[in-house]
Amino acid sequence: MKTENQSIVSEFLLLGLPIEPDQRDLFYTLFLAMYLTTVLGNLLIILLIQLDSHLHTPMYFFLSNLSFSDLCFSSVTMPELLQNMQSQVPSIPYAACLTQMYFFLFFGDLESFLLVAMAYDRYVAICFPLHYTTIMSPKLCFSLGALSWVLTTFHALLHTLLMARLCFCADNVIPHFFCDMSALLKLSCSDTRVNELVIFFAGGLILVIPFLLIITSYARILSSILKVPSSGGIRKAFSTCGSHLSVVSLFYGTVIVLYLCPSADNSAVKETVMSMMYTVVTPMLNPFIYSLRNRDMKGALGRVFRKKIFFG
Repeated sequence: MKTENQSIVSEFLLLGLPIEPDQRDLFYTLFLAMYLTTVLGNLLIILLIQLDSHLHTPMYFFLSNLSFSDLCFSSVTMPELLQNMQSQVPSIPYAACLTQMYFFLFFGDLESFLLVAMAYDRYVAICFPLHYTTIMSPKLCFSLGALSWVLTTFHALLHTLLMARLCFCADNVIPHFFCDMSALLKLSCSDTRVNELVIFFAGGLILVIPFLLIITSYARILSSILKVPSSGGIRKAFSTCGSHLSVVSLFYGTVIVLYLCPSADNSAVKETVMSMMYTVVTPMLNPFIYSLRNRDMKGALGRVFRKKIFFG
């Protein structure tokens, strides 16, 4: 095989979603509405947390970071998907494809770490309420946030540099709606064993360990609440953990199945649909699950609007 420092392929063709032509406009409208909901919902959370001093707490510090991550994570793929749905030739340049892959990994990993920090915050708040302010100090919150950003930067950069060393020869058609790492590896005419090993081991650290930490945190929360011998305690347990765990499971479940447990039986269509769950659905649901339905956020929304009305 002829080895070169640069790829022969200068651009890729994104096949997008398996949608019938007569249904394209319907799905375009649906995805546009979902994307706008994601953007507006997460922007609202960020603005409320910035404007209302009552929300300047560790929990909402992590929520604002999660909202920013969700907004960017969705923006990495959705605008390109919407544009390609209206394009006759849905192509993306080689450099833009690697850039998209980098930011996709970056914000996906960042969400993973932030979910861990949020789970730990809730664990401390519920299991150690008297020591909450001491444990969750501003210094610890900043350190957890900074560590999340640093680790995700290096992890995303590692995969991007490993991908950049590969050659892409004749086949440039990606059966996906974005530059998915596993789809790109299948197109490469180079040896991809190093990339696959790094995906498995680094992915295990970035995905599996955070997932187990989240599950452990919520298990401890449930155990602590269920010690209260009342139906109210049980309702509180499910209210606190149920909706959070459903979104966490949706995000981690699909990602782990796709990247750490790939199956030869998985068709391109199945993988695309599963990818939609964590790239589109989860960022849209998070504002409703974590913030917009709780009393603190509703109270902040009311206070901000009253200030706007009375003080112009």
